[in-house]
Amino acid sequence: MSETISTRVQVRVATLADVSLILEFIKALAEYERLGHDVEATEADIRRDLFGENPRCFCDIVEADHQPVGFALWFYNYSTFRGRAGIYLEDLFVKPEARGLGAGKALLRRLAQRCVDADLGRLEWSVLNWNTPAIEFYDSLDAAAMEEWTVRRLYGEALLRLAAS
Repeated sequence: MSETISTRVQVRVATLADVSLILEFIKALAEYERLGHDVEATEADIRRDLFGENPRCFCDIVEADHQPVGFALWFYNYSTFRGRAGIYLEDLFVKPEARGLGAGKALLRRLAQRCVDADLGRLEWSVLNWNTPAIEFYDSLDAAAMEEWTVRRLYGEALLRLAAS
């Protein structure tokens, strides 16, 4: 599925041929978020989880003038309160030199269209508190800040301890 947003920006579904590109985008996002040291993902991980027998997540690539400039990696979640599935946007990244072209909005528009077309309950994501440009962009789309919610995470040793208890 491909959608032309303007004469310059186009969103397409990622393919197996995009595995190395997706990993490049993940690493670039991690560097931007000052978390480059946390990237453990490999091309094999991306291949398995996006393009394997049982895909666990999905990816869209945004192109400007037929050149990849960003990506959105997402998966389905479920809201028990709404009684419907939704989409959780794990990562959204547009190369700095392509910002302002509408690439980020094109990616979010495509995800919103998926939600509407499939009668999903919501589209949600997290943003780092210090990322003012992203927060301002999301505010411009009327994305609600969920101030009363705090993200919690189990990983590494804490995850292993709980699993073993």
